[in-house]
Amino acid sequence: MSASARAAHAHPSVSPRVRDLVRRNISRMRQMEEWSKRDRSFADRAADAVARFCGQMGFVWIHAVLFAAWLGWNTLPHLPHFDPYPFTFLTLCVSLEAIFLSAFILISQNYEMRLTERRTQLDLQINLLAEQENTKMLALLQQIARKMGVLDEDDPEVAALSEAVRPEMIGRLIEEAYAEDPAHAHPHPGTQPPSVQPPSGRAG
Repeated sequence: MSASARAAHAHPSVSPRVRDLVRRNISRMRQMEEWSKRDRSFADRAADAVARFCGQMGFVWIHAVLFAAWLGWNTLPHLPHFDPYPFTFLTLCVSLEAIFLSAFILISQNYEMRLTERRTQLDLQINLLAEQENTKMLALLQQIARKMGVLDEDDPEVAALSEAVRPEMIGRLIEEAYAEDPAHAHPHPGTQPPSVQPPSGRAG
């Protein structure tokens, strides 16, 4: 059974058109991920590989076996003890490993943070474009309703929603709301958000 047939059997209520759109979006997301990976430096690729390996259960089992063998060899009698108790050399090796692993993990996390920032910027741009499109469509609907004589000119919500959003004003209003809410502390203690006069909601 093909993948499309399995998908249709698993989700009979989903139309083929919707499935095609979902596959197309997933394909585009994978392309974006591939483009992001191509820009990585050798250090980023190495750190990511080390971090992924350390995040597997096999990494834990390897260390468990190595530590057990090391301690057993240097504890059991009739064996040459190259690192007797208190296992100073083992402590040194583990400390060095922890330092390098921490550095690799931090490098990998920094790269993931850069990817997250890019995705956040992409989401923001898409949301702004969608808001602009919705505002334009609402304005067109107002024109149609006005020509048909069914527009309620006294509705303040329609007038406010038909105006373009100013993102910086919305951000300041959010800061004010958090500052006025005693249940939420301001992200930067000791600082106050900029004072803003209450706008009409949106500005053209």
